[in-house]
This record gives sequence, C-alpha cells and structure tokens, in this order.
Amino acid sequence: MDGDIQPSTWESSLVAQFVSVWGCFPVVVRAVLNGIILSAAGTIPWAILVSANSKHWSAVPWAVPPAALYLWAFWRFARGSGWPQSSTEARRALCRANSLPGDVWGMALIAGVMGLAAVMLFQGVMVRLITLPQQQNIGASHFPFVTLLFWVLMGSVVAGVVEEASFRGYMQGPIERRHGPVSAILLTGILFGFAHFTHPEVSLILLPYYLAVAAVYGALAYLTNSIFPSMVLHAGGNILGALALFGRGRSEWQASSRQTRLIWESGPDMSFWIAVVAFLIVGGAAVGAYAALARVVQKAYQDVFVRDTSRCEV
Repeated sequence: MDGDIQPSTWESSLVAQFVSVWGCFPVVVRAVLNGIILSAAGTIPWAILVSANSKHWSAVPWAVPPAALYLWAFWRFARGSGWPQSSTEARRALCRANSLPGDVWGMALIAGVMGLAAVMLFQGVMVRLITLPQQQNIGASHFPFVTLLFWVLMGSVVAGVVEEASFRGYMQGPIERRHGPVSAILLTGILFGFAHFTHPEVSLILLPYYLAVAAVYGALAYLTNSIFPSMVLHAGGNILGALALFGRGRSEWQASSRQTRLIWESGPDMSFWIAVVAFLIVGGAAVGAYAALARVVQKAYQDVFVRDTSRCEV
C-alpha cells in the first residue's frame, strides 16, 4: 500500500533520529561511551569463551576459532563495514586504522619499544617507593601447555585489536581534535587503567603504570594518526607479559618477584639510585625517539604533498 513505510526507509529514519539525539551530547561524552561500548563488545565474548573452555574440555583450546571469527567480524565493523551504511565513513575515521609508510612504521616501533622500556624501568623505581600488589596464583599448571599457548596468543591479539581500536581510536581521536592530545591521552589513560580493574590484583595504586602505558600507545596514535603501531606493540607486549606471568609467576608491572624494602624504611641505597638513573636515561631516549618520529611523519606528509602536487601539474 502507498501509506506503508518501506523497511529501508524506516531504518534510515530510525538511524537519522538516533544520530540527531546522539549529536546533542558533548564530544567527550560521546567519545568515552563509544570507546567503552566498543571495548566491551570486543572483549566480553572472548572472556566468556575462554572461561567456558577452562571449565569444559580444556585439553583442547576450542575457544580460539570462534573467538578469531568474532574478532574478524568486530574488526570489519569497527572499520566501517556492515550495517548501518550511514555510519560507514564515521566508523572508518574513528577506528584510525590508517596505513603508514615503511619509514614511519620503523620509527614508530622504535619509539614505542623505548617508551615501554622506560615504563618498565619506572616500575623499578616505584617498587621502592610504594608497596605494589602481588600477582595472585592463576593456576596455570592445571591446563595443558598447548592450550595455554593458544589462549595467550588469542587473548593478546584480542586485547591489541579491541583496546587500541576502542581507546586510541574511537575514544582518543575525537577528544584530541576537540581538546588537544594531552587531555585526550590523560583521560583515555585513566579509563584504560580502570578497564583493567577487572583483574583482582589491580587497584588504584597501579593507575600510574597504566597511565604511562596509555601515554606510550596514545602518543604513537596521535603522531602517526594510526592505531597500527600501538596495536602491534600492545599485542606483542601482552604475549611477552603473559609468558613471563606463566614462566616466572609475576606480571609485567611487578619489577621483582619478591617484596623489596621501601626507601622510607631502609633509605635510598645504590640499587635505588641505579634504577632512577636507568629510568632517566631510557626515558630521555624515548622522548628523543618520539621527537624523531614526529619529524619522520612530517617529512612523509610533505613528500606525499609534493608527489600529489606534481601529478596535478602534469
């Protein structure tokens, strides 16, 4: 009948109404909600699958194939594929999955590795200033090695893809453009830290650590306008951290497997000053690497602009 509303028209009208209401919220609110919702949508299914796998038929890592399939669908949606088509361009821009030239890739990885090394040395100083929590026994010995290995690899990839798309893409990008990179990285880092409070040993005392890690990843995303370098480093760091946890019984934020005396009790000894000097040296080198990355990115954009101008003249 002529008075009937076609499904496509109804869907378009519904999406348009939602976008209109959604646009009334401040940029910060929209960015934070986008990031949190996307992060939950990406990580909760894996948590459910691996929990079920740990209780049923743990000799076979059967949770990995469906998780990989879901992650593929998640990635396609985050980058703009699928329904609704009206948000395709917006999702593509928010995801920030932009390709990079080879020289930018290389410098970004160097800067990121230097930054993460500085964070680890920072923990070596913090362990003498405050009492850090101890990693709880996760009972890894109850599961076959192959199962654990596949869980580690899949979990690390999920964290790298989902958290970088959510926090450094959908959340940090809009706040950057409205309030600048410092505010964006700081707010995103705080929420990134709170997102890890699902681990029983993580509390406010570890928030500076997660802020520092978020600054490493967030600065890479800001300078390159891409989440790919931080995604690679995030996934790789999680793999190494998980292997260290299973092999040595401590997380990456634990500078030592044993509790050391605080300097307020024993005084600042030689080992403390060595840790401080090492952090300052590597931290300074990391700042220099990020500055070099900014120059490489600027030169890459200039080269692209020159090539595009030459083509237009031809």
